[in-house]
Amino acid sequence: MINILFTCAGRRVELVQQFINARNELNIKGKIVCADMDILSPALYFADEYYILPSLKDSAYIESLGNLCIKEKINLIIPTIDTELEFLCSNFAWLKSLGTDVLISEKETVAIAKDKWQTYLFFNSIGLKTPISFKKTDKDFNMTFPCFIKPLQGSSSINAFKVSNEQELLLFENYIGSCIIQEFIEGQEYTVDVFCDFEGNPVYITPRIRIATRSGEVVKTKINHDMELIEDVLKIINKLKPKGPLTVQAIKSKKDGKFYFIEINARFGGGAPLSMRAGANSAKALYKILCGEKLSYGPFAAEEGAVFLRFDQSIRVDNYGK
Repeated sequence: MINILFTCAGRRVELVQQFINARNELNIKGKIVCADMDILSPALYFADEYYILPSLKDSAYIESLGNLCIKEKINLIIPTIDTELEFLCSNFAWLKSLGTDVLISEKETVAIAKDKWQTYLFFNSIGLKTPISFKKTDKDFNMTFPCFIKPLQGSSSINAFKVSNEQELLLFENYIGSCIIQEFIEGQEYTVDVFCDFEGNPVYITPRIRIATRSGEVVKTKINHDMELIEDVLKIINKLKPKGPLTVQAIKSKKDGKFYFIEINARFGGGAPLSMRAGANSAKALYKILCGEKLSYGPFAAEEGAVFLRFDQSIRVDNYGK
């Protein structure tokens, strides 16, 4: 019996569906449970059971989460948003004492992924190309335009802007607050869906071309096993030793053809289910790991050239507000 809980489930319907499919195909007994603070979160209605929890900022959240884990005999929590990662790291030992593991990397990895300046320093430290970057407070700021500005801690491309001149830069600096200002790299964006075992050994590395995005999340994508990119991502994995998923973003420069790394997320990215559907099925891999199976690296597991298009769907919710 393996019971999995998705916290802050929100709109992560595809991810939930991939885990339900994996469970059924592997003939594993257990529940998929989803939790969120909003009863109108779509993913709730695709789970076997769902729960409404307080806000992550509410002092009652941790007790409510613990009670849920005890009641449903949750074996593993899978976080879905950046803002809960640090919280779950801090409460990892307590959750383990309840018999619940968390699919989360070490706090050092979470910290590097959370803070864009730390991400920039990390890429530099392992010899990977990354856009020249400055913080707002840097006295030796020297940036050519256009450049790119975004919050030091942010996601979903919220408050991320291309800046054309100094006047715009000052405007967005004041608007955003704590920010990072980066060299603008013109080129093709890539996302790499990484999945590792619990010791940080790679199982799948799946690069995808970001053909089109909406609010920072991919809506059109193509699997592309670029070997240079894969080798660079292996350097990241070998250094960070992530537990489970890692999402890496890079741009292949139109100017010099090199990859410039820009982001790391220590969780399943929004487009991760597409790599699963293409053959790099990390949902199945996770279930196998939980069943005690030792997995090895499966290069090119996803079908080369597979193209996926994402679109909106709807679900009817009865008895809302009654």
